[in-house]
Amino acid sequence: MGTKFLRDHPRCNLWATPGARKTSMVYALLTQLKMLGSAFFPALVIAPKAVAELTWPAERDKWTAFHGLRIVSLLGDERTRTDALLSLGDVYVINYENLPWLIAQFAGKPWPFRIVIADESTKIKSFRAQQGGKRAQALSTIAQATGRWINLTGTPSPNGYQDIWGQQWFIDFGQRLGDSYSKYMRRWFVENPYTRQVELRHPSCKDEIDKLLADCTLSIRAEEWMKVAEPNYIEREVKLPPEAMALYKQMERDFWIRIEQLEARHEVTAVNAAALSTKLLQLASGTVIHDDKTAVMVHEAKVDAVESIMDELQEPLLVAYWYKAEVELLKKRFPKMVVFSGKADETAWNEGKIPLMALHPQSAGHGVNLQYGGRAMAHFAHTWNSEYRLQVEGRINPLRQQAAGFDRAVIHYDILAVGTLDRVLRDRVKSKISVQEALLLAHARGRDAT
Repeated sequence: MGTKFLRDHPRCNLWATPGARKTSMVYALLTQLKMLGSAFFPALVIAPKAVAELTWPAERDKWTAFHGLRIVSLLGDERTRTDALLSLGDVYVINYENLPWLIAQFAGKPWPFRIVIADESTKIKSFRAQQGGKRAQALSTIAQATGRWINLTGTPSPNGYQDIWGQQWFIDFGQRLGDSYSKYMRRWFVENPYTRQVELRHPSCKDEIDKLLADCTLSIRAEEWMKVAEPNYIEREVKLPPEAMALYKQMERDFWIRIEQLEARHEVTAVNAAALSTKLLQLASGTVIHDDKTAVMVHEAKVDAVESIMDELQEPLLVAYWYKAEVELLKKRFPKMVVFSGKADETAWNEGKIPLMALHPQSAGHGVNLQYGGRAMAHFAHTWNSEYRLQVEGRINPLRQQAAGFDRAVIHYDILAVGTLDRVLRDRVKSKISVQEALLLAHARGRDAT
């Protein structure tokens, strides 16, 4: 259904909740267009950095039907991007931060990308006719030179319907909702004199806007395709930075590493297989503990994944962690994140007062009810103890959701560092294996991935 809609509507919105395979729908469309000899190639995908780096290449590689599409990554430093731009491809993938650079490369020249896919299109909502975000403004200069345009998001209006106009402008240049943001706001919105919040003038205004967008928008809710009675699992793979991966491989091989940071030198040693697995899991998540007490920050790849999930989800999110150092790592990026510590946090979460909360499986087990505050959980780190994993999942499970009166799908994001123990431990929830077997399996997978 999604691919057909995209094919039949050259400029459109696809609003589909996380895990609905928006990426696959787009790849199916591009594969069909290429087979038909479409003149709309090449295509440009714009996405948040983590999604551009991992999700789009991984989704192409996952399905043999898409292997005929040549993917070119426009990520990295300027020299790397410039060299990549000279490569022949069908689909070029870039992050939003580098959009102004890309558009500058074609200043005074024909814009080569005949299809643009804006993944997480709320990032271009700041567009205004006369002002707005730098990236959205840069993109607006070439929008009318693009034949096909697809906005992808699961949350088109995270702050209300005032978010819609900036995204929709790239579809029809103001035809449906007005040629300026100020006209759009005057027509359908008003500022509440008491709360100073911008609100729709009347509930019917929502229906009016929806009706105007109906012919160019396909909306797919999770509840329409997910099994509400079962939890839904979405994998988010991350790649460790080269330096961090080198440390991981050395630790795996030698049971010992040395980390040089500023003027400090940290030596980390594992005395047996069990200790080694602990150090490897710490490295996979971004930190490692040496001398049994001091944590060293190594990378923020998983923190980037949490930020990407939050951007996509636009709902309250629980983050399951294992080591205290992981909380410190997350707090660097999300200083207002709450760390679950008891009844007061449970109450605040269920009242909708906490958008992001970290919780440890051992402190949020039996007796803790978090289903009122949200339905999504990201598993930042993974543990050998399957019971702890199942316990923490149970805080928001489908039965609790239904008992609380919610008919919504539960989503669990598994953040997995490629080439590490993460996937093995995640799989251990379903099948018991020994530490030694897991180390051997993870090593084999890591070797195959390099």
